[in-house]
Amino acid sequence: MPADVPSRPHGARRRFHLAGADVSASISVFLIALPLSLGIALATGAPLQAGLVAAAIGGLVAGRFGGSPLQVSGPAAGLTVVTADLIQQYGWRTTCAITVMAGLAQLGLAYLRVARSALAVSPAIVHGMLAGIGITIAVAQLHIVLGGSPHSSVVDNVRDLPRQLADLHPAALSMSAITLVVLIAWPRIPTRAGELLRKVPAALAAVAAATAVAAFAGLSLPRVDLPSWSNHALVGLPEGPVLGLIAAVLTITLVGSVESLLSAVATDKLASSRRDAMPVPRADLDKELRGQGLANIASGALGGLPVTGVAVRSTANVRAGAVSRNSAMLHGLWVIIAALLLVPVLDLIPLAALAALVMAIGVQMVSINHIRTVTRHREVLVYAVTTVGVVFLGVLEGVAIGVAVAVGVALHRLARTRITHEEREGVHHVRVRGQLTFLAVPRLSRALHQVPHGTDAVVELDGSFMDHAAYETLQDWQDSHTARGGKSELTGRSGPLTAPTHGKGKRGVAEEHSCCGPWTPWRNHSCAPERTELQGTRQLASGISAFQRNTAPLVRSELARLAREGQRPQQLFLTCADSRLVTSMITSSGPGDLFVVRNVGNLVPLPGAESGDDSVAAAIEYAVDVLEVQSITVCGHSGCGAMQALLNAPPGPADSPLRRWLRHGRPSLERMAGAEHAWARLAGRQPADAVEQLCLTNVVQQLAHLREHPAVARGIAEGRLELHGMYFHVGEAQAYLLAEPERLFDRVAAVEAPSPQAVPTTAG
Repeated sequence: MPADVPSRPHGARRRFHLAGADVSASISVFLIALPLSLGIALATGAPLQAGLVAAAIGGLVAGRFGGSPLQVSGPAAGLTVVTADLIQQYGWRTTCAITVMAGLAQLGLAYLRVARSALAVSPAIVHGMLAGIGITIAVAQLHIVLGGSPHSSVVDNVRDLPRQLADLHPAALSMSAITLVVLIAWPRIPTRAGELLRKVPAALAAVAAATAVAAFAGLSLPRVDLPSWSNHALVGLPEGPVLGLIAAVLTITLVGSVESLLSAVATDKLASSRRDAMPVPRADLDKELRGQGLANIASGALGGLPVTGVAVRSTANVRAGAVSRNSAMLHGLWVIIAALLLVPVLDLIPLAALAALVMAIGVQMVSINHIRTVTRHREVLVYAVTTVGVVFLGVLEGVAIGVAVAVGVALHRLARTRITHEEREGVHHVRVRGQLTFLAVPRLSRALHQVPHGTDAVVELDGSFMDHAAYETLQDWQDSHTARGGKSELTGRSGPLTAPTHGKGKRGVAEEHSCCGPWTPWRNHSCAPERTELQGTRQLASGISAFQRNTAPLVRSELARLAREGQRPQQLFLTCADSRLVTSMITSSGPGDLFVVRNVGNLVPLPGAESGDDSVAAAIEYAVDVLEVQSITVCGHSGCGAMQALLNAPPGPADSPLRRWLRHGRPSLERMAGAEHAWARLAGRQPADAVEQLCLTNVVQQLAHLREHPAVARGIAEGRLELHGMYFHVGEAQAYLLAEPERLFDRVAAVEAPSPQAVPTTAG
């Protein structure tokens, strides 16, 4: 941030502001959380009030102290199986104590700042864990849906299912059926009436419909029974074997932390994709872990279920338009009010309706999209083993087995290297498929020594990694082969890694082609000293081939989505045509993020200017009025050839296209020379020379030109468009943002006008 941003005076109070969007979003989240909290409490076998306590604490404590402003915390399906096992094994009060200790463990992890490390767990393990938990929940709740009672294990539940099917309870089954039908059909209601009805969450509508039918029909079936709060069970001293309690605490800590952090990251992505909402700070994962720890301590102490960040409620919060953490906190307040004032209404809810709701959530946790993703990345074995382990052994055991299998698969891929040798038309081909590590060096040496002395050889490396031992083996062989009159060439996925070497006998790969290596395939260079007429064509064809083979499979789905939906960039990026300025790299952006206009000198001709160029004006008008971008950035760079040409007359005749175009840069020269404007400067230093000074001044001047375009002026006046100046120093690989953009165009005297100052960006 600029150093001159005014700070709040010492002792001044921060005014509390409650946005209307937060109020409406909190109500939407509350309507989802209320039935889910009761259903999850029912699934765990805990007192039903424990779900309400966890929902309230998750909203108030985790919402206030967490690091993800829009994430909503509360009781989650991901801990249902673990909590149910703990209640059966240790009892409710000891389970509350385990929750408190898990919260303390989360505080310790937050203090150690290891939150990011939790995201290193393979997605296949996380998805497999959730799928196993979902299967366990669905099978257990199916017994309640049918009117019976679940057993403690999946095997017992499956074994007892035929008996339960033979002894159906029509009242419970009918309420469950109504709940599931409404839950499935509610988001699909057509017409305008459907749009209004869909504002009510499907979970609430389903439970409300089943409750209303049961009440009007006078059905006799088990219902919610919330005892008096005066009899609510609080935390007790832990009782049980020490090792068992430690394992329980570790399980709650691991599962709860990973689920919360993954949910926070997903919430961040969802919030950043909103176009019409005010920006929200990115999640601080260590702070979020601390907030979850405090919430678990409070929830366990007050007799509540374990608390985690919940993806369903967080997604609803973002889509409902929440703009701050006030939404999550208000949702917790509404839960407290409902728990105190709506007990007679909650007591009307059939338990079968809550069981059907939780069973549907369990089924949804087995995501087809997750299965497709892990299959595409060849991790379906890890996913399947983790799922089966969680179902039959437990969450902690299943995750441990999944981690072991994931490590084994990674080592197998690292060690699995196929090396073949064959001769075709007098050329010996040694092909290496897979990662080339020291484990494969003996086989590589055997294959290389099958190449006779004095022959032509090609070594094809079809992998993405080569360690030092393998590199030295290749270099020693190539030195020896070329010293004895042979010819060798190393090729990779992106084409030749080195030029062919002939029998010189003195220099090897490292000396003769030191610029080449497996880490430099993106560089625009050629190691061969000679250039041929077809070299450019070969390089283009090789690059296209490498893209189709390596990159296209990774971006195909995203580009297909952009092709279907059309481009929706949020920023117009106007920069120089210089080949060293890679816009996607310096802005960390991907396809569809930027609408880029490049020209010589990043110039913006004034409307109606002599020798004007309508292409720039057309791009500006299209970006602002059609694409509705939210900002325009003018980016200059160091060593700009256009700015050098402005300072020193460009080559060519006076009426050449280049000279006519550079006329639009003359106002930048005049601005730099005039006394009425303060010079732009870099943070911490003055410009190195006149060229750099002109590059900075040109950015300021082109921003002034932008404001003269009608579309830009309208966007700024309506408050929907911002202008930014940017400068990129090529040699330092440092990006700078221009500070005080709102005052760059001040026309007051130079002694009163502040100097525009470029400050380095954090990503630079």
